Amino acid sequence: MKKTTSIIIAVMLVVSLSACNAKEENKVNIEEPEETVITVNNVDQEMQEPEISVEKIEQLGERVVISEWMDEENAIVSKENTTLGKMTSEEFEGAYPRSLYYYNTNTKEYTPIMEKENILLGGGTLSSDKKFLLYSEYVLGDPSYFIMNLDTKDSFCICNDNIGGARSAIWVGNEVVGAAFNGGLYTASTSGEISILAGLEGESIFILRATKDYIYYTGDNTSLMKMNRATEEKTSLNIENVFDVVLSADGAKMLILQSDDTKSELLLVNLEDGKQTTIAEGTDISSISWSPDQRRVAYAIKFDGTNTTMNGLYAYDMLSAKPTQIAPEIQDAFTSWSPLGDKLMYAEWNGEEYESSIIYLKQQ
Repeated sequence: MKKTTSIIIAVMLVVSLSACNAKEENKVNIEEPEETVITVNNVDQEMQEPEISVEKIEQLGERVVISEWMDEENAIVSKENTTLGKMTSEEFEGAYPRSLYYYNTNTKEYTPIMEKENILLGGGTLSSDKKFLLYSEYVLGDPSYFIMNLDTKDSFCICNDNIGGARSAIWVGNEVVGAAFNGGLYTASTSGEISILAGLEGESIFILRATKDYIYYTGDNTSLMKMNRATEEKTSLNIENVFDVVLSADGAKMLILQSDDTKSELLLVNLEDGKQTTIAEGTDISSISWSPDQRRVAYAIKFDGTNTTMNGLYAYDMLSAKPTQIAPEIQDAFTSWSPLGDKLMYAEWNGEEYESSIIYLKQQ
Protein backbone atom coordinates (compact mmCIF):
# COMPACT_ATOMS: atom_id res chain seq x y z
CA MET A 1 0.00 0.00 0.00
CA LYS A 2 2.83 2.37 0.83
CA LYS A 3 4.46 1.84 -2.58
CA THR A 4 1.20 2.39 -4.46
CA THR A 5 0.47 5.58 -2.54
CA SER A 6 3.97 6.91 -3.22
CA ILE A 7 3.65 6.29 -6.95
CA ILE A 8 0.29 8.08 -7.07
CA ILE A 9 1.68 11.09 -5.18
CA ALA A 10 4.77 11.16 -7.38
CA VAL A 11 2.82 11.17 -10.64
CA MET A 12 0.51 13.88 -9.34
CA LEU A 13 3.53 15.98 -8.41
CA VAL A 14 5.16 15.76 -11.83
CA VAL A 15 1.84 16.55 -13.52
CA SER A 16 1.31 19.63 -11.35
CA LEU A 17 4.16 21.46 -13.05
CA SER A 18 2.15 21.38 -16.10
CA ALA A 19 -0.14 21.87 -15.24
CA CYS A 20 -1.30 33.15 -19.48
CA ASN A 21 -7.18 45.28 -25.19
CA ALA A 22 -8.39 46.62 -27.72
CA LYS A 23 -10.98 49.47 -27.58
CA GLU A 24 -13.16 48.22 -30.43
CA GLU A 25 -16.67 47.23 -29.32
CA ASN A 26 -16.65 43.55 -30.20
CA LYS A 27 -13.21 42.24 -31.11
CA VAL A 28 -9.84 43.15 -32.52
CA ASN A 29 -7.30 40.84 -34.12
CA ILE A 30 -3.83 41.68 -32.86
CA GLU A 31 -1.24 40.35 -35.28
CA GLU A 32 1.77 38.75 -33.64
CA PRO A 33 4.55 36.71 -35.25
CA GLU A 34 3.10 33.34 -36.33
CA GLU A 35 -0.13 33.72 -34.35
CA THR A 36 -3.25 35.84 -33.94
CA VAL A 37 -4.57 36.80 -30.54
CA ILE A 38 -8.27 37.57 -30.27
CA THR A 39 -9.21 40.17 -27.66
CA VAL A 40 -12.85 40.25 -26.60
CA ASN A 41 -14.39 42.95 -24.45
CA ASN A 42 -18.12 42.22 -24.37
CA VAL A 43 -18.24 38.45 -24.12
CA ASP A 44 -21.85 38.60 -22.87
CA GLN A 45 -23.05 40.23 -26.08
CA GLU A 46 -24.98 37.78 -28.27
CA MET A 47 -23.12 37.17 -31.54
CA GLN A 48 -23.71 34.90 -34.50
CA GLU A 49 -20.55 32.84 -34.51
CA PRO A 50 -19.83 29.18 -35.30
CA GLU A 51 -20.23 26.85 -32.33
CA ILE A 52 -17.77 24.17 -31.30
CA SER A 53 -18.22 20.53 -32.21
CA VAL A 54 -16.08 17.44 -31.71
CA GLU A 55 -14.66 15.63 -34.73
CA LYS A 56 -13.13 12.73 -32.79
CA ILE A 57 -11.45 11.80 -29.50
CA GLU A 58 -8.20 9.84 -29.62
CA GLN A 59 -7.17 7.96 -26.49
CA LEU A 60 -3.46 7.68 -25.70
CA GLY A 61 -2.32 4.52 -23.96
CA GLU A 62 0.86 3.57 -22.12
CA ARG A 63 0.09 5.73 -19.07
CA VAL A 64 0.85 8.93 -20.95
CA VAL A 65 0.68 12.29 -19.15
CA ILE A 66 0.48 15.38 -21.36
CA SER A 67 2.12 18.68 -20.50
CA GLU A 68 2.36 20.97 -23.56
CA TRP A 69 2.36 21.21 -27.36
CA MET A 70 5.64 21.76 -29.19
CA ASP A 71 3.83 22.54 -32.45
CA GLU A 72 0.58 21.54 -34.12
CA GLU A 73 1.71 17.93 -34.63
CA ASN A 74 4.00 17.25 -31.65
CA ALA A 75 3.20 17.32 -27.95
CA ILE A 76 5.48 16.95 -24.93
CA VAL A 77 4.48 14.04 -22.71
CA SER A 78 5.74 11.96 -19.80
CA LYS A 79 5.23 8.21 -19.76
CA GLU A 80 6.60 5.00 -18.29
CA ASN A 81 9.85 3.94 -19.90
CA THR A 82 9.83 0.15 -20.10
CA THR A 83 13.17 0.12 -21.96
CA LEU A 84 14.87 1.10 -18.69
CA GLY A 85 15.08 -1.23 -15.74
CA LYS A 86 12.50 -1.01 -12.99
CA MET A 87 13.21 1.43 -10.18
CA THR A 88 15.36 0.07 -7.38
CA SER A 89 14.28 2.26 -4.47
CA GLU A 90 12.01 0.60 -1.94
CA GLU A 91 9.45 3.38 -2.38
CA PHE A 92 8.97 2.58 -6.10
CA GLU A 93 10.08 -1.02 -6.29
CA GLY A 94 8.48 -2.71 -9.31
CA ALA A 95 7.59 0.55 -11.08
CA TYR A 96 9.25 1.83 -14.23
CA PRO A 97 10.87 5.28 -14.43
CA ARG A 98 8.98 7.99 -16.32
CA SER A 99 10.76 9.75 -19.20
CA LEU A 100 10.01 12.78 -21.38
CA TYR A 101 9.06 12.35 -25.04
CA TYR A 102 7.74 14.14 -28.08
CA TYR A 103 4.50 12.51 -29.24
CA ASN A 104 3.63 12.93 -32.93
CA THR A 105 -0.14 13.00 -33.43
CA ASN A 106 0.18 11.91 -37.08
CA THR A 107 2.64 9.02 -36.82
CA LYS A 108 1.67 8.07 -33.21
CA GLU A 109 5.39 7.73 -32.45
CA TYR A 110 7.26 8.73 -29.28
CA THR A 111 10.71 10.34 -29.58
CA PRO A 112 12.75 10.49 -26.34
CA ILE A 113 13.71 13.93 -25.02
CA MET A 114 15.27 12.76 -21.74
CA GLU A 115 15.58 9.37 -20.06
CA LYS A 116 17.00 8.67 -16.59
CA GLU A 117 17.12 5.50 -14.54
CA ASN A 118 15.33 5.45 -11.18
CA ILE A 119 13.78 8.90 -11.72
CA LEU A 120 10.27 10.10 -12.51
CA LEU A 121 10.47 12.90 -15.08
CA GLY A 122 7.47 15.07 -15.89
CA GLY A 123 5.81 18.43 -16.32
CA GLY A 124 7.73 19.52 -19.42
CA THR A 125 6.81 23.08 -20.50
CA LEU A 126 8.47 25.33 -23.06
CA SER A 127 10.02 28.79 -22.95
CA SER A 128 8.47 31.37 -25.30
CA ASP A 129 11.19 30.81 -27.90
CA LYS A 130 10.73 27.01 -27.54
CA LYS A 131 14.47 26.52 -27.08
CA PHE A 132 14.34 25.49 -23.42
CA LEU A 133 12.30 22.98 -21.43
CA LEU A 134 11.28 23.36 -17.80
CA TYR A 135 10.68 19.97 -16.19
CA SER A 136 10.66 18.17 -12.84
CA GLU A 137 12.61 15.23 -11.43
CA TYR A 138 11.10 13.22 -8.61
CA VAL A 139 12.69 10.56 -6.43
CA LEU A 140 11.62 11.26 -2.84
CA GLY A 141 10.20 14.20 -0.93
CA ASP A 142 9.53 17.22 -3.13
CA PRO A 143 10.21 17.40 -6.89
CA SER A 144 13.27 19.28 -8.13
CA TYR A 145 12.94 21.62 -11.11
CA PHE A 146 15.36 21.82 -14.02
CA ILE A 147 15.86 23.86 -17.18
CA MET A 148 17.09 22.01 -20.26
CA ASN A 149 18.60 23.38 -23.47
CA LEU A 150 16.74 21.38 -26.12
CA ASP A 151 19.58 21.71 -28.65
CA THR A 152 22.40 20.49 -26.40
CA LYS A 153 20.28 18.51 -23.87
CA ASP A 154 22.33 20.17 -21.09
CA SER A 155 20.29 20.98 -18.00
CA PHE A 156 20.70 22.59 -14.58
CA CYS A 157 18.79 22.46 -11.31
CA ILE A 158 16.90 25.51 -10.08
CA CYS A 159 18.44 25.38 -6.65
CA ASN A 160 21.02 27.21 -4.54
CA ASP A 161 21.55 28.25 -0.93
CA ASN A 162 19.75 31.58 -1.38
CA ILE A 163 16.41 30.11 -2.45
CA GLY A 164 16.76 26.73 -0.74
CA GLY A 165 15.24 25.05 -3.78
CA ALA A 166 12.22 25.74 -5.95
CA ARG A 167 8.77 24.99 -4.52
CA SER A 168 7.12 25.87 -7.84
CA ALA A 169 8.21 27.00 -11.31
CA ILE A 170 6.50 28.64 -14.31
CA TRP A 171 7.72 30.29 -17.49
CA VAL A 172 7.32 34.04 -17.95
CA GLY A 173 8.55 34.49 -21.49
CA ASN A 174 12.08 33.09 -21.45
CA GLU A 175 12.66 33.26 -17.68
CA VAL A 176 11.33 31.07 -14.88
CA VAL A 177 9.60 32.50 -11.82
CA GLY A 178 8.59 30.48 -8.80
CA ALA A 179 8.13 30.24 -5.06
CA ALA A 180 11.28 29.49 -3.06
CA PHE A 181 11.50 27.10 -0.12
CA ASN A 182 13.24 29.88 1.81
CA GLY A 183 10.19 32.09 1.26
CA GLY A 184 9.33 34.69 -1.34
CA LEU A 185 9.96 34.31 -5.05
CA TYR A 186 12.95 33.68 -7.29
CA THR A 187 13.78 34.17 -10.96
CA ALA A 188 15.93 31.84 -13.05
CA SER A 189 17.41 32.63 -16.45
CA THR A 190 18.10 30.05 -19.14
CA SER A 191 21.80 30.75 -18.68
CA GLY A 192 21.66 29.48 -15.09
CA GLU A 193 21.40 32.71 -13.08
CA ILE A 194 19.10 32.31 -10.06
CA SER A 195 18.19 35.23 -7.83
CA ILE A 196 15.63 36.34 -5.25
CA LEU A 197 12.82 38.48 -6.71
CA ALA A 198 12.66 41.73 -4.77
CA GLY A 199 9.50 42.81 -2.99
CA LEU A 200 8.20 39.53 -1.57
CA GLU A 201 11.20 38.26 0.39
CA GLY A 202 10.29 35.73 3.08
CA GLU A 203 6.57 35.66 2.27
CA SER A 204 4.61 32.45 1.78
CA ILE A 205 3.38 32.37 -1.82
CA PHE A 206 0.80 29.90 -3.06
CA ILE A 207 -0.89 30.69 -6.38
CA LEU A 208 1.59 32.50 -8.60
CA ARG A 209 1.17 33.97 -12.08
CA ALA A 210 3.36 36.60 -13.66
CA THR A 211 3.99 38.87 -16.63
CA LYS A 212 7.11 40.88 -17.36
CA ASP A 213 5.56 43.79 -15.41
CA TYR A 214 3.41 42.26 -12.66
CA ILE A 215 3.26 39.39 -10.19
CA TYR A 216 -0.19 38.03 -9.30
CA TYR A 217 -0.28 35.87 -6.20
CA THR A 218 -2.08 34.65 -3.11
CA GLY A 219 -0.34 34.41 0.23
CA ASP A 220 -1.45 33.08 3.60
CA ASN A 221 -5.09 33.73 2.64
CA THR A 222 -6.96 33.27 -0.64
CA SER A 223 -7.15 36.97 -1.56
CA LEU A 224 -5.58 37.83 -4.94
CA MET A 225 -2.77 40.39 -4.88
CA LYS A 226 -0.77 42.20 -7.56
CA MET A 227 2.79 43.51 -7.30
CA ASN A 228 4.46 45.88 -9.74
CA ARG A 229 7.85 44.30 -10.48
CA ALA A 230 9.53 47.67 -11.08
CA THR A 231 8.20 49.63 -8.09
CA GLU A 232 7.41 46.66 -5.76
CA GLU A 233 4.06 48.32 -5.04
CA LYS A 234 1.44 45.79 -3.88
CA THR A 235 -2.31 46.18 -4.37
CA SER A 236 -5.29 43.94 -3.68
CA LEU A 237 -7.59 43.03 -6.55
CA ASN A 238 -10.39 42.61 -3.99
CA ILE A 239 -11.18 39.08 -5.13
CA GLU A 240 -11.45 36.47 -2.38
CA ASN A 241 -11.52 32.65 -2.31
CA VAL A 242 -9.16 32.39 -5.28
CA PHE A 243 -8.00 28.85 -6.10
CA ASP A 244 -6.66 29.24 -9.64
CA VAL A 245 -5.64 32.00 -12.04
CA VAL A 246 -4.99 31.75 -15.79
CA LEU A 247 -3.62 34.80 -17.62
CA SER A 248 -4.54 35.60 -21.21
CA ALA A 249 -1.76 35.54 -23.80
CA ASP A 250 -1.83 39.32 -24.15
CA GLY A 251 -1.80 39.85 -20.36
CA ALA A 252 -4.94 42.02 -20.51
CA LYS A 253 -7.34 39.55 -18.87
CA MET A 254 -7.36 36.64 -16.49
CA LEU A 255 -9.57 33.71 -15.64
CA ILE A 256 -10.13 33.34 -11.91
CA LEU A 257 -11.54 30.29 -10.17
CA GLN A 258 -13.40 31.13 -6.96
CA SER A 259 -14.50 28.33 -4.66
CA ASP A 260 -16.14 27.94 -1.28
CA ASP A 261 -17.76 25.04 0.54
CA THR A 262 -20.85 25.02 -1.68
CA LYS A 263 -19.93 26.13 -5.23
CA SER A 264 -17.25 27.15 -7.70
CA GLU A 265 -17.38 30.08 -10.12
CA LEU A 266 -15.17 30.82 -13.13
CA LEU A 267 -14.72 34.54 -13.74
CA LEU A 268 -13.30 36.48 -16.68
CA VAL A 269 -11.67 39.65 -15.35
CA ASN A 270 -10.55 42.62 -17.45
CA LEU A 271 -7.38 43.88 -15.77
CA GLU A 272 -7.69 47.41 -17.14
CA ASP A 273 -11.10 48.30 -15.68
CA GLY A 274 -11.73 45.38 -13.30
CA LYS A 275 -14.93 44.28 -15.06
CA GLN A 276 -15.95 40.72 -14.14
CA THR A 277 -18.00 38.29 -16.24
CA THR A 278 -19.11 34.89 -14.99
CA ILE A 279 -18.30 32.12 -17.48
CA ALA A 280 -19.43 29.09 -15.47
CA GLU A 281 -20.92 28.10 -12.10
CA GLY A 282 -21.11 24.63 -10.60
CA THR A 283 -20.43 22.47 -7.58
CA ASP A 284 -16.80 22.13 -8.62
CA ILE A 285 -14.70 23.57 -11.49
CA SER A 286 -11.17 22.57 -12.47
CA SER A 287 -8.87 21.84 -15.42
CA ILE A 288 -8.87 25.42 -16.73
CA SER A 289 -6.82 26.41 -19.77
CA TRP A 290 -6.96 29.17 -22.39
CA SER A 291 -6.32 28.55 -26.08
CA PRO A 292 -3.29 30.45 -27.46
CA ASP A 293 -5.47 32.76 -29.57
CA GLN A 294 -7.69 33.48 -26.52
CA ARG A 295 -10.74 32.32 -28.45
CA ARG A 296 -11.64 29.36 -26.24
CA VAL A 297 -11.50 28.36 -22.58
CA ALA A 298 -11.49 24.73 -21.45
CA TYR A 299 -12.74 23.70 -18.03
CA ALA A 300 -14.15 20.65 -16.26
CA ILE A 301 -17.30 21.19 -14.23
CA LYS A 302 -19.37 19.15 -11.82
CA PHE A 303 -23.09 19.68 -11.24
CA ASP A 304 -24.90 18.09 -8.30
CA GLY A 305 -28.58 17.61 -9.09
CA THR A 306 -31.35 16.30 -6.90
CA ASN A 307 -30.66 12.66 -7.70
CA THR A 308 -27.67 12.77 -10.05
CA THR A 309 -24.17 14.19 -10.40
CA MET A 310 -22.93 15.24 -13.84
CA ASN A 311 -19.29 15.82 -14.76
CA GLY A 312 -18.03 17.08 -18.10
CA LEU A 313 -15.26 18.87 -19.96
CA TYR A 314 -16.42 22.05 -21.68
CA ALA A 315 -15.06 24.54 -24.20
CA TYR A 316 -16.33 28.10 -23.84
CA ASP A 317 -16.29 30.26 -26.99
CA MET A 318 -15.35 33.85 -26.13
CA LEU A 319 -17.00 35.34 -29.22
CA SER A 320 -20.38 33.64 -28.95
CA ALA A 321 -20.25 33.49 -25.14
CA LYS A 322 -21.49 29.90 -25.28
CA PRO A 323 -20.14 26.74 -23.59
CA THR A 324 -20.14 23.36 -25.35
CA GLN A 325 -19.58 20.00 -23.70
CA ILE A 326 -16.75 18.26 -25.56
CA ALA A 327 -16.27 15.19 -23.32
CA PRO A 328 -18.62 13.69 -20.71
CA GLU A 329 -17.78 12.41 -17.24
CA ILE A 330 -14.46 14.25 -16.99
CA GLN A 331 -13.26 15.70 -13.70
CA ASP A 332 -9.93 16.94 -12.33
CA ALA A 333 -8.06 16.70 -15.62
CA PHE A 334 -5.02 18.57 -16.87
CA THR A 335 -5.73 20.30 -20.22
CA SER A 336 -3.51 21.79 -22.94
CA TRP A 337 -4.49 23.47 -26.25
CA SER A 338 -2.65 23.01 -29.53
CA PRO A 339 -1.17 26.20 -31.08
CA LEU A 340 -4.10 26.62 -33.50
CA GLY A 341 -6.69 25.81 -30.84
CA ASP A 342 -8.25 23.00 -32.88
CA LYS A 343 -7.03 20.20 -30.59
CA LEU A 344 -7.24 19.84 -26.83
CA MET A 345 -5.26 17.27 -24.86
CA TYR A 346 -6.43 16.22 -21.42
CA ALA A 347 -5.06 13.85 -18.80
CA GLU A 348 -7.49 12.56 -16.18
CA TRP A 349 -6.72 10.68 -12.99
CA ASN A 350 -8.75 7.46 -12.90
CA GLY A 351 -7.87 6.59 -9.32
CA GLU A 352 -4.78 4.57 -10.19
CA GLU A 353 -3.06 6.39 -13.04
CA TYR A 354 -3.47 9.20 -15.55
CA GLU A 355 -5.25 8.54 -18.84
CA SER A 356 -4.70 11.02 -21.68
CA SER A 357 -6.76 11.80 -24.76
CA ILE A 358 -6.77 14.30 -27.62
CA ILE A 359 -10.02 15.99 -28.64
CA TYR A 360 -10.10 17.10 -32.29
CA LEU A 361 -12.44 20.07 -32.70
CA LYS A 362 -14.14 21.59 -35.72
CA GLN A 363 -16.43 24.55 -36.32
CA GLN A 364 -19.86 24.20 -37.84
